[in-house]
Formats: sequence, C-alpha cells, structure tokens
Amino acid sequence: MTNHPEFLNHPGNAALQAGSRGLTGEYLLPSAEPVRLINADGTAHSGGKYKESYTLPAPETLLQGYGGLVTGRRINEQAGALVRQGRMAVYPSSYGQEACQVAAGMCLRRSDWLFPTYRDSVAVIGRGVPPMAAFEALRGDWHSGFDPNRYNTALPATPLATQLLHAVGVAHGAKLRGEDTVVLALCGDGATSEGDFHVALNFAAVFHVPAVFLVQNNQYAISVPLIHQSVAPSLAHKAIGYGMPGERVDGNDLAALLAVLGSAVDRARNGGGPALVEAHTYRMEAHTNADDSTRYRSAAEVAQWVPRDPLMRLKKYLYDAGALGSAAAERFAAAAEETAQALRDGLNAETRPDPLDMFRFVFSEPTPQLREQGRQLEAELAAGQAAAGHASAAQPSAGRP
Repeated sequence: MTNHPEFLNHPGNAALQAGSRGLTGEYLLPSAEPVRLINADGTAHSGGKYKESYTLPAPETLLQGYGGLVTGRRINEQAGALVRQGRMAVYPSSYGQEACQVAAGMCLRRSDWLFPTYRDSVAVIGRGVPPMAAFEALRGDWHSGFDPNRYNTALPATPLATQLLHAVGVAHGAKLRGEDTVVLALCGDGATSEGDFHVALNFAAVFHVPAVFLVQNNQYAISVPLIHQSVAPSLAHKAIGYGMPGERVDGNDLAALLAVLGSAVDRARNGGGPALVEAHTYRMEAHTNADDSTRYRSAAEVAQWVPRDPLMRLKKYLYDAGALGSAAAERFAAAAEETAQALRDGLNAETRPDPLDMFRFVFSEPTPQLREQGRQLEAELAAGQAAAGHASAAQPSAGRP
C-alpha cells in the first residue's frame, strides 16, 4: 500500500514522507517524572529529569497567573454557594485544578482556539467570556451563553471527548488555510478511555495539525479511579502510539504548566505538529454537586492534596521572591470579587424563558417539522392565556356580594 502513488501524494502522509518530522522515539516519550518548577512549599524546584530544558516564567508572567488563580478560586467558591442556594442546576467544580485552567488561557493568542469541557468554566472566563455567559448552560436557561466565534472558544462539552474531534477539525482547517492558529483541547482522564480520544489523536498526528491536547488527570472519572481506566505508565505515554510527543507536568504548578504548555503551543504554531500533555492534579471537591465522593474515596486521600494547592504554592513563591505585595494582593482579590458579584447578580435575577426557543434554535434554518411544532405550541399558549383571561374577568371584584 505504501508504494501506491495516491497514498504517497496524500497531504495527510507528509509526516511519514518526512521521517516523522525528525522526531525520535526517545523524544516522543514523556519525561521520567512530571515537570515541576515550583515545589508544593513554594520553593524553586531543581534537579528534575526532563527531556527539555524548562525554565521559570518571568515574575510578571507569574504575577498575572496568580491573579488568574485568585479569580478562579473565587469563581469556584461562589459557584458552590449559588448551587446550595438553588440558583444553579449543577456545577462541576475545578477547585484545586485552577492552575490548569489559567495556564490554558495564558498560553494562547486571541486568534487561537480553546475547546473546553464542562469543568472548564474558569478557562472559559479567562478567554474573555463574561461570567454569566459562561454559566448560562449550567443554570439551565439556555443552550449556551456566548458566541464561540467571538471568543474563539467552543461551547463546553458535556459528553466525554467529543470536543476533541471538533478541535482537530478546526486545527486541520486552519492549517489548510495557512493560518498560524493553534487549537488547545482540554479533557479529563476519563476521556482517554473513550474512542473519540483515540480517533482525535490519530487524526491530529496523521494530518500533522497544530493541536495540543491537555489531559487534566484529576485521578477520577466520576467514581472510577485511574488505575481502573488504564495501566499505562502514564496517560502521556499514550502519545507515542500515535507518533506525537507526550509530556507530564505537575498540574498544580502554574509555572511548570506555563512552561510545558507554552513549549507545546509554540512547537505546534511553528509546524511541529500536535502534542499530548498530561497534567497531574486532583479533584478536591465532588464530581458535581449531585455526587457523593465519600462513597469512593477517603477524607485522608483528599487531605494529602491540600498542601499541594496551586494557589497557595504560587502565592508563597511570589511573596518570598518579593514579586507580590499587599497592594497587589488586594487588587487581585478585588478583581476576583467583581467576577463573583457578576455571578451573584446574574444568577439571582429571575428569567422568563420563551418556550418557542425550543424550536427556533435547533438548526440555523428551522425545518418544516419544527415550524409546525412551534405553531402548535404557540396556539396552545395563546389558548391558555385566553382561558386565563376569561376566568379572571369572571371573578367578582373584591368587596362585591
């Protein structure tokens, strides 16, 4: 088959003709240990066995990232409170995973695309999407709350791994148009057990598209621990089977995430093809507010991850380095509170949904069947309003005999 002219001339086989773009099997493998630049105690890390020379980002970059972590944590705290108040139908918290969320936004240009999951609200807001627009679907009011094309951010996907297929399609289209767009696709460890994950990675590698896959390995797919999903040395090792490089990173170390993701994004933008990054993190809270995580994990296990908190880690490092003072900390806290206030105001406001929207926005151009169903519902609503009006008119006025 490989001698067939049509196969050799197919644009998707450029990587094969170029000898896998010069990538060796050793480079495809992830580092021997997850990349870390700042330890859990806030001190600089050294001595890691990494396949690349990763360096700490500049202090101003880390300071910007710290502001994102403060806002991200406040979003999670506020969302949890609003769920308990009955203002949201469901919330999948990213408490403890905020570093992955913040790094995802910081490594991309405005012209790049982000494909998030249902747990990535912090990353979506980090792309400039207004807080309430990011929460409309979680509230249950709307199919979505924002125009993906305006923010180059896809709508958060609830089905596992389906967004990865869309991501590689956008990356392939950008490559065909000659754009320098990079697509960053987010997923969890559970998504790596889905067929769509493998199809997406294989397509990305074969067609050498500018896509980076960030797996937020938070140790659980709802109640299923990672050990019951995969016995590979790491999820990043799966990359080598597709001919793309994989890398492991401490998902609670924002500095390391910026270095590793930034390297993968730059490589993809410069024609180096796709990459898979596995971020080792932990889901500190339940899968959603409808989940009871105590049924499948112990409090002692959760407690082991408390000292690895990404926010406190970076805060300690920046304070010790003299890059973060009280004035800056207060400024970041005030900005985070503005976001929380926007969520409170939006979710506390009552809405009046229009039932006819069920038919208006299924397709860009409604089908005849949808139009007919919409007319039927409209007639039923009008009849109900008329009946209510007649009943009200028939009621005697107050004080009448």
